Amino acid sequence: MAHVLQFAVFIAVVLAAGAAQAADEAARAWEALRGDGHVALIRHASAPGAPGDPAGLKLDDCKTQRNLSDQGRADARALGERFRAERVKVGKVITSQWCRCRQTGELMAIGPLEDAPEFNNAFVLSGQRDALAEKARATIAAWRGPGTLVVMTHGQNVLSLLGIHPREAEVVVVAPDPAGDRKMRLVGRIAPP
Repeated sequence: MAHVLQFAVFIAVVLAAGAAQAADEAARAWEALRGDGHVALIRHASAPGAPGDPAGLKLDDCKTQRNLSDQGRADARALGERFRAERVKVGKVITSQWCRCRQTGELMAIGPLEDAPEFNNAFVLSGQRDALAEKARATIAAWRGPGTLVVMTHGQNVLSLLGIHPREAEVVVVAPDPAGDRKMRLVGRIAPP
């Protein structure tokens, strides 16, 4: 019985330490986003279905793609509210041309969206993954502000760039690092709403 109790206490301590570390990381990330020269890589909000898109995908026709669920739309709005509450200094908002990314950005309502094909879906465009990552790295490395560059993209793109597979509506904050191997360094992650 004593071992079970000790194990339960150990698990509680580990979980509390992990939560505190995540909160510290998120606080650093929000602080960075209030300044100039950082980049917020946002995986689109919840869009249920198999990875990728149905056959017959057309970028100009959202009916041929996976789209945000009710939860995804609510999360996108909540993320926009959080950006405003945290006083994020938004310099520019760019997006993958996929509808679920555009919808996330539109519902966040933090600024006008500009298409950025270098952040298009690296899962669907797997044959172009390296070229997409190279162009995305160049976009990130060149950002100096003013404000934060906010990028609506896909999980596979962030995975290609940083080796991190974010959850839907998660924010991964990076700082441009033109001299570094990846052309960016991780500042922190912000959990979905």
